[in-house]
Amino acid sequence: MKKFFLLAVTAIVLSATQSFAQSYKTGLGLGIEFGDGSTLVGPSYKHFFNGKDAVQADLLFGADAVWLGGYYQYHQPLKGTPLKWYLGVGPQLAFVDDNGFDNGSSTFVFLRPMVGLDFKVPSAPISMTLDWRPAWQLNNDSDFEAARFGLGFRYTF
Repeated sequence: MKKFFLLAVTAIVLSATQSFAQSYKTGLGLGIEFGDGSTLVGPSYKHFFNGKDAVQADLLFGADAVWLGGYYQYHQPLKGTPLKWYLGVGPQLAFVDDNGFDNGSSTFVFLRPMVGLDFKVPSAPISMTLDWRPAWQLNNDSDFEAARFGLGFRYTF
């Protein structure tokens, strides 16, 4: 009985692992950024040019600002799992309500490296991502914020 049970579990795992190969070309949904400071929320778009190269665009709102980011991402599957890991980088602009800023500047420029995981639900047109995306502010008294993270929930095409 034990052998039959182990054989059945192994067969289920192997068949499920093969369904992990499912991927998607384009995803559109909700992006959330959080960590030290404010939480930002808005639409997020991700498009794969092939199995490894993708671009992501986020239009996020929060902290009296509009945040526009575009990122290149390189993906690789994690063998035996439904996950892909990715590395990425790209610019982000923050258009801030300049009330209260001494220097009068209302646009901030950031460089955003990221590392994360992408999960495509095998039986549904849904993907989810989680990444670490520190923010390096390049203008207006340069600053670095390490504790920033992103979540993405997208409908896939």
